[in-house]
Amino acid sequence: MGVPKFYRWISERYPCLSQVLKEHQIPEFDNLYLDMNGIIHQCSHPNDDDVHFRISEDKIFADIFHYVEVLFRIIKPRKVFFMAVDGVAPRAKMNQQRGRRFRSAKEAEDKIKKALEKGEILPTEARFDSNCITPGTEFMARLHEHLKYFVNMKISTDKSWQGVIVYLSGHETPGEGEHKIMEFIRSEKAKPDHDPNTRHCLYGLDADLIMLGLTSHEPNFSLLREEVRFGGKKSQRVCAPEETTFHLLHLSLMREYIEYEFSPVKDKLSFKYEVESIIDDWILMGFLVGNDFIPHLPHLHINHDALPLLYRTYMAVLPELDGYINENGHLNLPRFEKYLAKLSDFDREHFSEIFVDLKWFESKVGNKYLNEAAGIAAEESKKQKKQEAQENAMFLAALEKTDNGEIATSKTVLEDEPEDDDLFETEFRQYKRTYYMTKMGVEVVSDDFLADQAHCYIQAIQWILHYYYHGVQSWSWYYPYHYAPYLSDIRNISKLKIHFDLGKPFMPFEQLLAVLPAGSKDLLPKCYQHLMISEESPIIEYYPTEFKTDLNGKQQEWEAVVLIPFINERQLLEAMEFCSMLLTEEERQRNRHSECLMCTYDKDTEFQYLSPWPEKFSSIERCHTRHKAISLDSWHVDISHNKITKLDLGKLYFCGFPTLKHIKHTFYLKKSGVQVFQQSSHGENMLLEITMDEDPKELSVENVSSLVLGKSVFVNWPHLEEARAVAVSDGETKFNLEEPPGTQKLYMENAVPATKVSHVGDKERSIWIKEIQGISEYYQRRKGVIIDDTSIIVYAQLLTGRRYQLNQGGKVCLEKQWSKQILPFAYQTIVKDIKAFDSLFSKIKTLDDLFPLGCTVFMLGTPYYGCTGEVQDSGDVISEGRIRVVFSIPCEPQLDALIQNQHKYSVKYNPGYVLASRLGVSGYLVSRFTGSIFIGRGSKKNPHGDHKANVGLNLKFNKKNEEVPGYTKKVGNEWMYSSAVEQLLAEYLERVPELFSYISKNGQEDIFYEDDIWPGEEENGAEKVQEIVAWLKAHPVSTLSRSSCDLQILDAAIVEKIEEEIEKCKQRKSNKKVRVTVKPHLLYRPLEQQHGTVPDRDAEYRLFDRVVNVRESFSVPTGLRGTIIGIKGASRESDVLYEVLFDEEFHGGLTIRCSPARGYRMPASALINLSHGHRSETGNQKLTAIVKPQPAIKLQKRAVAQTRLQWLLAKCFGFSGKL
Repeated sequence: MGVPKFYRWISERYPCLSQVLKEHQIPEFDNLYLDMNGIIHQCSHPNDDDVHFRISEDKIFADIFHYVEVLFRIIKPRKVFFMAVDGVAPRAKMNQQRGRRFRSAKEAEDKIKKALEKGEILPTEARFDSNCITPGTEFMARLHEHLKYFVNMKISTDKSWQGVIVYLSGHETPGEGEHKIMEFIRSEKAKPDHDPNTRHCLYGLDADLIMLGLTSHEPNFSLLREEVRFGGKKSQRVCAPEETTFHLLHLSLMREYIEYEFSPVKDKLSFKYEVESIIDDWILMGFLVGNDFIPHLPHLHINHDALPLLYRTYMAVLPELDGYINENGHLNLPRFEKYLAKLSDFDREHFSEIFVDLKWFESKVGNKYLNEAAGIAAEESKKQKKQEAQENAMFLAALEKTDNGEIATSKTVLEDEPEDDDLFETEFRQYKRTYYMTKMGVEVVSDDFLADQAHCYIQAIQWILHYYYHGVQSWSWYYPYHYAPYLSDIRNISKLKIHFDLGKPFMPFEQLLAVLPAGSKDLLPKCYQHLMISEESPIIEYYPTEFKTDLNGKQQEWEAVVLIPFINERQLLEAMEFCSMLLTEEERQRNRHSECLMCTYDKDTEFQYLSPWPEKFSSIERCHTRHKAISLDSWHVDISHNKITKLDLGKLYFCGFPTLKHIKHTFYLKKSGVQVFQQSSHGENMLLEITMDEDPKELSVENVSSLVLGKSVFVNWPHLEEARAVAVSDGETKFNLEEPPGTQKLYMENAVPATKVSHVGDKERSIWIKEIQGISEYYQRRKGVIIDDTSIIVYAQLLTGRRYQLNQGGKVCLEKQWSKQILPFAYQTIVKDIKAFDSLFSKIKTLDDLFPLGCTVFMLGTPYYGCTGEVQDSGDVISEGRIRVVFSIPCEPQLDALIQNQHKYSVKYNPGYVLASRLGVSGYLVSRFTGSIFIGRGSKKNPHGDHKANVGLNLKFNKKNEEVPGYTKKVGNEWMYSSAVEQLLAEYLERVPELFSYISKNGQEDIFYEDDIWPGEEENGAEKVQEIVAWLKAHPVSTLSRSSCDLQILDAAIVEKIEEEIEKCKQRKSNKKVRVTVKPHLLYRPLEQQHGTVPDRDAEYRLFDRVVNVRESFSVPTGLRGTIIGIKGASRESDVLYEVLFDEEFHGGLTIRCSPARGYRMPASALINLSHGHRSETGNQKLTAIVKPQPAIKLQKRAVAQTRLQWLLAKCFGFSGKL
């Protein structure tokens, strides 16, 4: 399957399907499943284009641990955490694995060869061979031992892992990772006590996870994956998981969109309309565009609208059938045959387009035939023409029924065909013959050959359906061709008998020999290596060093068919038999299948768990993990017991699992250019148009305010978030809640809050109109939702989390906390009066529960604001409502002098014309070269293909509103440049002055061409461009990180000075402790239930502010202090992030203009602002840092204007000196 294409296609067709994951709105999940191989690949070879990249094995393992930690922390599963590594795959998958591994080895070899030819010096250490991520290699054996160590370590030391059952299904357990996960889910569903409300989250990169998730028919199922970026240059930056944007794709919405897609057939069926069966048939149709087990059908490509064709055909055929095609994983062959017969019209339509073009071209060039093979075949078939045409026409007529259902038997059958139709059929058959002869290498395309093709293809579809619905039904079956037959040749299938022999999975070394190329022979035991390279080897033919690839209608090289021979299983096993006797004991241990491991926390169990790599990872001195081996067949569910989950979704709403049901709307398909990714979509979008239920007369601002003010409502349909309504306006009158500042009360049922009514002035009305326009545009452009005319806006505060509060009776309760920020929402997009499932049942009822002996707390009062404390025995004071705490008061760095003198260390930026005058070039060239410059192959008059090389410095990004700190800065609408840019441009100008000269004369062009810049036979433009690209790639500028122009930052030189001050502070080693009794509301205890709530809502954050991390089970250690060196603004306060330089380095730390592993981006909910406490205590509220907002911009603009005037005076009048 064209994985990115399929994911993109459905995301654009169904725009609400996925959402960017925000920490404060992650649903609560019971089970989290990780398809581990994506993580392993990402952490070991993140950028295959970089031949200089090297990574140590301990770094790979540490990065994998960290990635898993982050995913666990994001989702926080309540019951099950399942880590699945690919084991030995079914033979059907091995052909694809083999092609992929041969291609990756060849590509790596070619890239190294090119780099050496260019004179690049490569590192002496061996590069990481990604082919070692295959079951049975030494690398995978070591990784498995380290994953076991990691699971034991987390269960023993991390509270959030201790209430969860952890499963580790490693490379020794047969089966692909995602299919082992589905086997577990099927077995859980088969249990009599299975909860149909179980909430599943599956992490993985493959688009076929959408299909797999839907086969479960579980209503609460989401897919977690990294953001996919389309249309731009492939990023060369390696992102830490913390810096990765994750998306949640909601299968709850996918199910509803599928129902909408096929709703036209709902009233046309002679049998019961069932959404679950429609979904099953949708899954089947997805297989026809190709996947990991079979090639795509000829000319059926996702990006050529194959899927809408499949859907239209299905809706045309289904009313004529007596039931559904895919019956819970079993293919109904008579119905499938009728569907394929109708679908085969596509073959003729596709050829008809080619045929028309051929006839037109023939008329122009005067050749009767352009295709020699077609010509010979047509001449030979003249004698049989009438008979064949009549037979074929009869066959076609039998498939095409008239409106009343009768078979058309008129002129087409009984009379002679016109010569053009006759010729069309002849050429169509020859066209297909040529395909089979050239692609499959057959000499005679006989009826038996075509029947075998049809049988193989149908058998493949049934095997895949079984695999997705019931698990592996045959380990040894595989599709024996590189290409699929034409649709019109898949016929006479209704009576086929399909049978599979289960067989048994390959052993790990058998799979290694079956899928690895000779270049990766070192990954095998020595006794097998000669089989891949020796000319005497009985299986040497299966390891070609040179092979062809065939795009076969695809566009990307990775989609091409790799034309290597399929392994003969019998030959392979015979060749291995003698060699296997030479295996060492360690190798025999690797060459086996073993069980899945189940791990749980047991406080009564305690033992030492030895580290598999003591020099790098510490042993676990007190391991509290209980282990249990799960046998290989314990999750096998009989093929007849795969149940569909029955659930009434209308009764209860599970927060975070969106549904389209809550708001009345219509739906239709239309090309609307919805922007799901970075650009407008080209295909049709499923648009949702909201229809109002209320009578317009009753829809008054008074009525609405009485319904919603002070109450909990749900906003941002369909991805609902809870909010508290605080105001309502119709553009003329506004109703506000009248309550003291800081009050966040919810008014239950019939309670009427105090309200204030005010008239809306002209200025406020203008803002109201803009708000409506913004809401309407966002819904339509991003979500594909038409909200129509908006007459009322509701203003509300979003739910940020919950917080423990002490009520008047001395009891502790968990209260909802609402954002200070008030946002506008169109009334018709708001959902009221729904019953939402809330599982946050709190076990904490008293102060003793909230502040147990020894727990960590932070001070929110003065003195000691933000200090970390440990709760002591408070038995004698708790009755008075007090808690006894010992606080640690560390030494703080003195940053005041640095704040006053920051201008001395800041990077100086100049406008472009200043750099231009110093370099002796135009300001236009400075602007152009610091951005993007594209050079195409050939010349403007005669371009060679679409390939373009970007030779710009890429230091500014207008569309993305991003700059490169230390190099470029955007002030208002003007770009400013540092001296580092000047040096870079000077070096560039010296290397290729002719490029600067050409662009200065032809600046109006968007794309320049090699042969125009370097004309003449002696010049080699392509080589010059390659040299420039290689120089830029090797230059440190290519790895610079960019940041938003809206980001307030401290330059690297200032950050270095802060680090120096922190080191001086450490030398003083002052860390006193004080013991005090404190009122409970002045203490903040890090608890999972309070995540998302800001510890001190009054705190304001500024550059240079000192902060402390108050979040537990997080990359940053709890209680670690740091300094704010950047502030990334956002439209929502909960999305604002602070770049923090921490006082110590820590595992998982980022490098943000600072020493390695000391930076991190934090939300306000994870911090207490120490400087805010100091300012509150001393009453010193003056600004501690000059940051980027208005005053600084005005000053800089004035400086820019002054510099420009100076430059003009100097140029025109020879003036020098200060103004």
